[in-house]
Formats: sequence, structure tokens, C-alpha cells
Amino acid sequence: MSIDDFREICLQLPSVTEDIKWGNDLCYSIGGKMFCVIVLKDPIKISIKVEEEQFSELCSQNGITPAPYAARYYWILIEDIDLFRKKEWNTRILHSYELVKTKLSKKVLRELNGQ
Repeated sequence: MSIDDFREICLQLPSVTEDIKWGNDLCYSIGGKMFCVIVLKDPIKISIKVEEEQFSELCSQNGITPAPYAARYYWILIEDIDLFRKKEWNTRILHSYELVKTKLSKKVLRELNGQ
């Protein structure tokens, strides 16, 4: 998959913003909270949030490690983007988005919904 494929997955989700942080990371957020980070250095790496119950199991797989600085919040770093096919990437990124969205305040959620 290419960076454009990942951009398409992230930007199709409601109320998503895209920006560059730390000089070389493409970040996707909802309500100001990140749910997907793409490290643009070659080779591409991606960080997403997962459920606590999945964290250890995923990190035990080759090509997946706890995300630097964010592992305590159950973020993983996928160092080999070919571990998943596009359909699974869609599912995992959507799940990360939903995990982050559920933690947003009611006020932020109302603002995102235009209320």
C-alpha cells in the first residue's frame, strides 16, 4: 500500500483533520486527538491506537512494536506495512478512530456534529 492509500482510508472518516507534526509524520486526528500517524521516512511505518486487550498480542508479532512515547496509551507501531492487506488496514484504522472518538468530550462531539 502507498501513502495515498492510507490517506484515503483516513480522510474518508468523518471530521478528520490531516497535518504534519514533528517535521516528518503525517498525522490524522478527530477533535484534535490523533488516531493514526504515518512516519514518512522510508520505510513507511504507521502508529495506531488499539484496545488494551489486543496490545500485548499484537506487539508479540514480528513487525509490530509498542509505539515510542505512546505505548502506555496502547499505541502500536507497525514497522512492516505489508503485514496487513487493505481491508484489514481499513478495519484497524477505523477501530483506532473509534477508540479515540469515544474519549472525546461531549462538547467536542457536539462541535464535530455541528451542534
